[in-house]
Amino acid sequence: MKAFRTVFPYLRKHIWVLIAGLSSLLMVDLLQLLIPRIIKGVVDDLTQGTITSGVLLTYGFKVIGLAIFIAVFRFVWRYCILGTSHRIEKALRLRLFSHLQTLPLKFLNQFTTGDIMAHATNDLNAIRMALGMALVAMVDGILLSLMAMGFMAHISLSLTLYALIPGPFLVILTNRVGKQVHDRFLKVQESFSLLTEKVRENFAGIRVIKAYVQEHDRLNKFSAVSSAFVQKNINLVRIWSFFFPLVLGLINLSLAIVLILGGKKTILLTITPGDFVAFMSYLGILTWPMIALGWVFNLLEQGAASMKRVNTLLENPAEPSCYPPPAALKRLEGKIEFNNLSFSFNGGPPVLKNINLTINPGERVALVGRVGSGKTTLLNLLFRLYEIKEGNIRLDGVDIKTIPLETLRTNIGYVPQDTFLFSDTIKENIIYGSPHGSIETMIAVSKAAEIYGEILTFSHQFETLVGEKGVILSGGQKQRIAIARALVMDSPLLIFDNALSSVDTETEEKIITNFKPLLSQRTTIIVTHRVSSIKDADCIYVMDEGSIKEQGNHESLMAQGGIYAEMFRRQLIERELETAQETANHEP
Repeated sequence: MKAFRTVFPYLRKHIWVLIAGLSSLLMVDLLQLLIPRIIKGVVDDLTQGTITSGVLLTYGFKVIGLAIFIAVFRFVWRYCILGTSHRIEKALRLRLFSHLQTLPLKFLNQFTTGDIMAHATNDLNAIRMALGMALVAMVDGILLSLMAMGFMAHISLSLTLYALIPGPFLVILTNRVGKQVHDRFLKVQESFSLLTEKVRENFAGIRVIKAYVQEHDRLNKFSAVSSAFVQKNINLVRIWSFFFPLVLGLINLSLAIVLILGGKKTILLTITPGDFVAFMSYLGILTWPMIALGWVFNLLEQGAASMKRVNTLLENPAEPSCYPPPAALKRLEGKIEFNNLSFSFNGGPPVLKNINLTINPGERVALVGRVGSGKTTLLNLLFRLYEIKEGNIRLDGVDIKTIPLETLRTNIGYVPQDTFLFSDTIKENIIYGSPHGSIETMIAVSKAAEIYGEILTFSHQFETLVGEKGVILSGGQKQRIAIARALVMDSPLLIFDNALSSVDTETEEKIITNFKPLLSQRTTIIVTHRVSSIKDADCIYVMDEGSIKEQGNHESLMAQGGIYAEMFRRQLIERELETAQETANHEP
């Protein structure tokens, strides 16, 4: 039960509904136990020859009346208890989803998408079954068992004790099986997580698979994962294949004892034939709790295993919104200071080393450098996607750790290097960060991002569905929609992390020209590999191996003849070669 502590508040919230359901369940059990008493009366009257058609009809109406009441109360308990289990499942799923969005990237990077999907589907389903059917079967089994044994003891205490001889063996057997069920179900859930992730990964990468003609290879690998999942399920089923026949065997042993000893008592007239038939009926009713005991154990063990997996996620602390004393900022002016900033991932080699730079409000600066030089990591720290351990970053003179995350991130418009679009319309993707923005603003930023004309070519224009991750769009179109999404926020800080890598040089130059009036009052950081596009930046910082090696404007950096000058000259030569090749291709 310790594993289920997370759901106790939800159970308390619905306590009166559960009480109504359990009360109805109790009424169903009581009414069911009255039916054998009616059968006893019928049998005794028949054997004594005193029954009449009128009496027989009365017995029949009593059974029909009981059946109607049983049906009504059964509906009530199913609606109350099973309905509550679904409502708790929904609440847990919302809580899990909400909590996952607050977890730091450092933690989320430890889980695959398939694993998280398994937590939100299979695990929550197992918890719902434990809170619903397992609760019903457990309470029903206990109540029905006690009341049935009470009626049986009323008929014959000695016969009841004989009938219960297999009971202790059933308890021992269930206890032995329980731990194995728990361990094996955990392995099943872990295997299901892996299976789900393989399916997600293969269909997310289907274009690459087709391009490299690796369908057969992926099928073989998926088959191996699927076979492992089936094998773990078979290992779990094997336990139940052993358990249930033994349970049924013990039940039949009780039946044989009652037939022999109860039949003898009936012959000796110690009990009446009606008592014997009623006793057999109660034993039949007792059969369900004995079988349910194993089923309940199965559901509870599976639910507990799943609850532990979900608790693993829920118990991880959310990323702190801010550290005391919290800064009372609403809108930033845009001054950024990086002071003695160093950073490494999980104690590994340093990715950033002693970064010191200042960006004044309204400045347009550029970060350039080779792949892996630390540019994107530096921006991630500005967003507090990772926590700073050495040094600090200050916005408008305030340490970003003291700025609430919502304030910090709503003041920064961001275009990441890995463009992500939601499976929605172009309009919804553009206004994502500012859902109440005007149509005029949306059109203006679309024009600035050089995507407006292409949007108009779609049949539904801004209402066009882009598909999963923007599948109907080219890489350049997705990047320009992401740029429009950042511009529509009207944030005082704008960050473009290699945001034009999928756009041709000519379009890139047009976009940068369009940006100038929009960025005049905003602090802008542009990360790019194309140094030709940031020649007129106020300041250019050249990063290499996690450090800032050079800084200055285009002219001063070219005069230094260092990393920047080398990159610029190399790219200039590459562009001239591309132009010459294009000219040669068009010559007759």
